[in-house]
Amino acid sequence: MKRLAKYLYVISLDGLSTLDFEYISNLPNFKELLTSASFCKNVYSVYPTLTYPAHVSIVTGKYPKNHGVINNTLLQVNRSNPDWYWHRKSIKGDTFYDLAIQNGMKVGSLFWPVTAKSKIQYNMPEILANRPWQNQILVSLINGSPIFQYKLNKKFGHLRDGIKQPNLDDFTHQSLLHTIKNKRLDLTLVHYTDLDSIRHEFGFYSEEAKLALKRHDKRIGQIMQALKEKGIYEESTIIILGDHSSIDENKVINLNVVLKQKGYIQVDSKGKILKYTAITKNCDGSAYVYVKNNDPKILNEITEIIKEFNDKYGCIDEIYSREKAEEFGADPNCSLMLEATNSYYFQDEIDGEPIKDISIENTKQSSHYTLSTHGYSPFKKDYTTVFIAVGKGIKKGVVIEKMCLIDEGPTFAKLLGVELKSSDGKILEELLEE
Repeated sequence: MKRLAKYLYVISLDGLSTLDFEYISNLPNFKELLTSASFCKNVYSVYPTLTYPAHVSIVTGKYPKNHGVINNTLLQVNRSNPDWYWHRKSIKGDTFYDLAIQNGMKVGSLFWPVTAKSKIQYNMPEILANRPWQNQILVSLINGSPIFQYKLNKKFGHLRDGIKQPNLDDFTHQSLLHTIKNKRLDLTLVHYTDLDSIRHEFGFYSEEAKLALKRHDKRIGQIMQALKEKGIYEESTIIILGDHSSIDENKVINLNVVLKQKGYIQVDSKGKILKYTAITKNCDGSAYVYVKNNDPKILNEITEIIKEFNDKYGCIDEIYSREKAEEFGADPNCSLMLEATNSYYFQDEIDGEPIKDISIENTKQSSHYTLSTHGYSPFKKDYTTVFIAVGKGIKKGVVIEKMCLIDEGPTFAKLLGVELKSSDGKILEELLEE
């Protein structure tokens, strides 16, 4: 297969929404880019619309049920901060970056989800030190490319303040500009989380979110300038994409409180879960329900409990069967999947009230509480994301009315001259120059 892109840059702006498109179209650098770009401003994400399932769908072209990353975090009872799906081994099958490496290409990645311990040659993975005895720098080094990361941390580490934004993206961005200047990579993946983090903290329509979009515009301009100074702008292909939108909310659903009260979750005197026959696992705007052995009697009981709960609070839009969840591309091993009503989202607490109002004070006290979130059905109104492509191998001025996140991976693969054979998505041929 002919390779169309010489230098491919895939830039993920986490949380970029269709609702942002008009605003960014009038920012100087996005505006310049769009004059020669092709784009789609109605990209359907995957279910659940979470960062990790979405980013794996981007690189595999598969639905979560087929690539295996069905949530951000693992089901780990009694852990207040469960581990995330950080490692490449969690992904079933090929990614387009694996195929690029197999075909002799050099790949770089900055904080792209689910790349820890991958074969990416220049890799700074997104992974946290999630145990008290772990050191963040050491955890990052051993799960990615040690020398590459060491040099970037030594040069730009002063910009970081944990995962606080915009500090983290300032570090990511300077690392990217340095990599452009000093490496000649065939494929570069970069994940910016500024916008998503700010919306979680301040809300979707907040002034802080607009400032984050302006920061992204400045970053895009600096990336373009770095490629021009390197002398490879005309030979480069730039992709700017979002992974999901988000929705403002102010109430948490803790269904596990009810399941504990009904005896399906049993705890000891200190509140530690000893065993359960049914439990919910949140995906923020949606939630999986897992029933041990999918026992039909217990499943029927749980379904009735959820219906009675919803009759009282009116907080759940849909109760999906396992079969329906799988049809939507979600975890085929769940027993049920629940879709929250707008302004509600799920958490996994087993103590307190089953419904909790969220305030700004809550969000300051715990990262579990937010003012805007995602994870809902990708088919909610005004909930799509964005795809912009420009440069070598890309036609100018093509507007795609609608597409799916799973179409991106096979398209990127073709740009690199490789093929994702088991993809659920399709190649966006109308974008590509032959």
